[in-house]
Amino acid sequence: MIKFFEYNWQVRDQWFTWCHQLTTEELLKNRLGGVGSILYTLFHIIDVEYSWIRAIQGKEDIVVQFADYHTLDQVKSLSNHFRTDIIDFLDTKADEIKHELVSVPWDKEELYTRDDILHHIIAHEIHHIGQLSVWARELKLIPISAHFIGRKLNF
Repeated sequence: MIKFFEYNWQVRDQWFTWCHQLTTEELLKNRLGGVGSILYTLFHIIDVEYSWIRAIQGKEDIVVQFADYHTLDQVKSLSNHFRTDIIDFLDTKADEIKHELVSVPWDKEELYTRDDILHHIIAHEIHHIGQLSVWARELKLIPISAHFIGRKLNF
């Protein structure tokens, strides 16, 4: 599972680099489908990932506002900051507790296994990265490769 987190982070970092070719207006332009703009999509991926990880840990959700992270550098910095905490969590024996049930503050009626949440986080990012690829093609630009095979991953 850790390999897929690393894969997502590697692809996300490549999208951050890719985004430097766009103007701030293009990054913030509201687009069809997805959650809005390119920059907001990256922010959303990071926010959702961290919220679910904190829920697994039994910690209070930290609500971040996009208005506080409205530049590419700010969103990348947020990603790097949250990633450090997530790596620390994934480096623990998270696999040993994967079947434990978790309640999340935004859905009090359901319980989720930690394993299902981790899979959801991975699938969620892959889904939104696909949306970024569509938008890249609409801009007549080459999107970041989604290939898993051939990537050099550390874990």
